[in-house]
Amino acid sequence: MKSAKEHFSDVKFWEKVKKFGKKAGSSLIYMVLLLYFTLQKPDLPLSARATIIGALGYFILPLDLIPDLTPGVGFTDDLGAIGVALFQIAIFIDKDVKDKAKAKLRDWFGNDVDTSEIDERLD
Repeated sequence: MKSAKEHFSDVKFWEKVKKFGKKAGSSLIYMVLLLYFTLQKPDLPLSARATIIGALGYFILPLDLIPDLTPGVGFTDDLGAIGVALFQIAIFIDKDVKDKAKAKLRDWFGNDVDTSEIDERLD
């Protein structure tokens, strides 16, 4: 994940989410958005910031362990990297971060998206 950090930027992040969001699915995109909005917190410790940037950089990588275009399993490795990072920085995810992520998720997937399984794991 260390080399993935150099691939992270806001522009690349939003391009990837917009291009592959529907294919990746609402659960992965919700987790990605949680990381992204947590990263925006000004008081976030450097170690948490590095973890998030590494995970999001891996998500953005065009060629990773399992190419994202591989049918059925393309985002499996991304899910693993994002899930590990989410677990490591969960203490920094507050209601404001969740609300921002859910609002953006509703914009793309509609109002019927269920985030309760992920939210329960974070609480």
